[in-house]
Amino acid sequence: MPRNRTRSHPRRLASEPTVLTGLHPVREALRAGRRALRRLHLEGAPRPEWEELRALAREAGTPVVESAAGSSAHRAGPQTPWVWLEAGPLPEVELESLVVGARGPTATLVALDGVEDPQNLGAIARIADATGVAGVVLTRRHAPPISDAVSRASAGAIEWLPFCRVPNLVRALRAAKEAGFWVVGADPQAEVDLFASPDSWLRGPRLLVVGAEGAGLRQGVIEALDHRVRIPMSGAVASLNVSAATAVVLFEMRRRDLLAQAATAGSEDRREEGREGVGERGRRAIRAATPAGSA
Repeated sequence: MPRNRTRSHPRRLASEPTVLTGLHPVREALRAGRRALRRLHLEGAPRPEWEELRALAREAGTPVVESAAGSSAHRAGPQTPWVWLEAGPLPEVELESLVVGARGPTATLVALDGVEDPQNLGAIARIADATGVAGVVLTRRHAPPISDAVSRASAGAIEWLPFCRVPNLVRALRAAKEAGFWVVGADPQAEVDLFASPDSWLRGPRLLVVGAEGAGLRQGVIEALDHRVRIPMSGAVASLNVSAATAVVLFEMRRRDLLAQAATAGSEDRREEGREGVGERGRRAIRAATPAGSA
């Protein structure tokens, strides 16, 4: 099902222009076109992927620089990437635009409470994109910048997700509730099992809140929730990391959406079959009641 993308007049995140490294982050940045794209670098012997990247850069109007292996001064950690992109920061949207753009019975937003690790943010963004999430809410403090590390961890998924930063998460949750969202928190201490929770709890539009590993959700955030659910655990380790827990909850929400859609489609098919059946029975009755040759 196609996702409704948030359209707004974006403003920049509080981050500097960056260098994106690796095939997937660079390719998705070129495809999405949400950043300022300054220069694509391809280094070393030509690879099969170069043709696609050149075509994407040409379509985006981005200059391409090709150079011999080891000739560039750019370094990213212990290894030099064969592809990197000089780019501006990702734009962010206002909370109001994010909420207005996420409508319908399957609309989903995700909010992060104190998740500061770039790898976790990137992994969550990848999961959010895979499950059709319409946007991610971050706090201005206690959330990482949208960096190359986040992009790599997301395999470029951040290029397709609207991000919003808010000064106060509790106020943002209340605003979402006033706009008609159900706000659900993933909390290991919750009494209700995720898989036993009522469908009405997980129905959209909804906003899922996940907390930092160890600290979990803050008390003020918990008080702003409509519902809390926990993931049942059977092993010796008491919890999942935040990105894995987010994946479990989002895919359960998606599973229920699909079941509800299948049930609705089945009901419509049965009604249509019933209408067709009545029509055929009516025609047979008319033929039986009409003597041959009469008009």
